[in-house]
Amino acid sequence: MFCSVSILSPVDPTQEDCCTIGNLDCLNYCKDPLHRYDLFDNRPKNIIGGSRYRRPRRTVVQSLTRKRSVVLAFLALPIIIAGCASTHGIAPQSRLPDPTSFDVGNAIREADASAHWPASDWWRTFGDPQLNTLIETATSGSPTLAAASARVRQAAALAGVSEAAESPQLEGSLSVTREHWPDNVYYGPGPLANATTWNNVGALRLTYRLDFWGQDKNDTERALDVAHQRAADARAALLELEVNVVRAYVDFAEQYELLDIATDVFARQKQLADLARRRLAGGIGTQLDLSQAEAPLPEYERQIEARREAIELARNRLAALLGKGPGAGAALARPSLSLSAPASLPSTVPAELIGHRPDVVAARWAVAAQARGIDVAHAAFYPNIDLVASLGGYAVAGPLFQLLHAANGGWTGGPALSLPIFDGGALRGRLGAATAGYDEAIAHYDQSVVQALKEISDAIVTLRSLAKQQSDAERSVDAAQRSYQLSEFGFKRGLTDYVNVIVEETRWLDAKQRIAQVHADRLAAYASLMSALGGGLTVPADGPDDTGLEPSRRLFGAHRSADAATKNATGGAAPAAAGSAAAGAH
Repeated sequence: MFCSVSILSPVDPTQEDCCTIGNLDCLNYCKDPLHRYDLFDNRPKNIIGGSRYRRPRRTVVQSLTRKRSVVLAFLALPIIIAGCASTHGIAPQSRLPDPTSFDVGNAIREADASAHWPASDWWRTFGDPQLNTLIETATSGSPTLAAASARVRQAAALAGVSEAAESPQLEGSLSVTREHWPDNVYYGPGPLANATTWNNVGALRLTYRLDFWGQDKNDTERALDVAHQRAADARAALLELEVNVVRAYVDFAEQYELLDIATDVFARQKQLADLARRRLAGGIGTQLDLSQAEAPLPEYERQIEARREAIELARNRLAALLGKGPGAGAALARPSLSLSAPASLPSTVPAELIGHRPDVVAARWAVAAQARGIDVAHAAFYPNIDLVASLGGYAVAGPLFQLLHAANGGWTGGPALSLPIFDGGALRGRLGAATAGYDEAIAHYDQSVVQALKEISDAIVTLRSLAKQQSDAERSVDAAQRSYQLSEFGFKRGLTDYVNVIVEETRWLDAKQRIAQVHADRLAAYASLMSALGGGLTVPADGPDDTGLEPSRRLFGAHRSADAATKNATGGAAPAAAGSAAAGAH
């Protein structure tokens, strides 16, 4: 239940004959049978035939009574406010965690801290012009990014709607109608009986809300925070697209390397089969040697075809990431990726991580938006005062533009007060929902920081491991190649049978495939590290400051007292907030 009190200056109709000048306010007054009697002497008045009727003038006693009522209404305001709904016991339970309080682990602590934060075009480190072109094309034509951009524009437009509520509102209305008046008992015989006249109304209404408690201001800030969140989400979508293109391109390059390996092994095996065939024809070989040499050929041909299939599928995947049809991938040349960048980190991890990860930035804006939502819900507990003014013309007789005559004009103006008294708990429910949403946003922010540190640590561990694996794989390839060459040399000279050749050839093939896989994994891991570090998000987009991440203490003093209340209730130390507890656990 809301109490609404309006203190307005009423329309002051002319003292001319109400029923003949076409003033709607006066006419309704005259038409009411209750007002066909003099309010002072209760004697009926004859209004037949357009007789003149004057509204009784306000006496001095009435004027004093009205003024006293206004004063009493304002004096009663503090008492009414005291009876408003209470926010007692409703407060957020979580605190925003400090990223520097997390244990980052040995991988991050021991990493080389001489690097800078990634540049926005971090993929150029791979030194492949075709990759640069692909990412530029993908980011300019992706349906995913177009949808993210549309969400940003939508949020910005809604923020404009909220901001407009802080400004004065002016509305105009105009009604122009023809009306035929009846001649019955209610209306009675008079100047309008059985007449057809213009019944026109025109008005301007001005309202302005005095936002004492900041409800409109916080609602606007909440909408702006949501718009910032959508922008950060769009940047996260852009980074995800960039990383996906790089990974697909790395897979594209890897399939070419595996195709080269399969083709090379098939060519060598075919040469050995030809040699076994010649030796059998010369009487120095056996049918078993020839059969063993020819047996792997179909499998190697299958591997070649499988690699060709993988290359075509990689083309289709890249074309889809570009936002184009499969035909766009047909023109792609073989990649020329290389990577010499070390697995190093900026020295300010994790302190500045919140300003470089789009998802973390978005989570911070979400916390800020929820904090402003609490302020909006809390301000609803307090009374609102609107300044209201209206100006209009009313005419039910006369020519078309009779309402424009000064005699038919009226105005109102003054403050209008409304405040909640009893609403069945709706205000407390909305505030409770807002505080729960705030706690959820903090938990999500906490998790986003934890996930970011995990991804950075994973990327560092993977890059270090792959660097060592690549060195080991290179030695393995060299050793397997020497063994294969020796077995091949012995077979050609009849010093060994073909079984040894098959064994060493298989080992060599496996070693070459492993090093190709390690090389591709290293390229992909570097892309993962760049993604984990934010992919070049600039510091100015690092989100709201710390003061904007909590509800207003002016309106929400209970935020601080919540832990104390819990402590008193439990008889011990207050439990840590969700964010702090998570921070300690991690």
